[in-house]
Amino acid sequence: MQYACDHVHLRSRDAVKAAAFYVETFGARAVKRVGADPVQRMVLDLGGLTVFIEQAPAETTPATRTPCLGIEHIGLRVANIDAAMAELAARGVTVRTGITERGPGLRIAFVEGPDGALIEILERRSED
Repeated sequence: MQYACDHVHLRSRDAVKAAAFYVETFGARAVKRVGADPVQRMVLDLGGLTVFIEQAPAETTPATRTPCLGIEHIGLRVANIDAAMAELAARGVTVRTGITERGPGLRIAFVEGPDGALIEILERRSED
């Protein structure tokens, strides 16, 4: 059996607003809107990854802070983490952890998305 990534599925108290965050902040492309008013789901293309953002019922509780069980974060690779983090900070995106070195050629940082979603920004450099 062969497996391939199909999508990441998020839940949000405001799926339209959450989708706008990923579009405006990370250049995602809105692909589809399911349901009129209220929306049921927003579908995005985020750098080749399909992201479903489902409208959560009002009584849905947020996940606890990390560390946690289950899917912890989405990782987005960039060519220049310094420039990316400066841009995100200028946009008012909440930075959870600043840039740290995680080994030869790997630098990471974490920011917060809608509904407390944890998003890793990472830069991988080849060791020539």
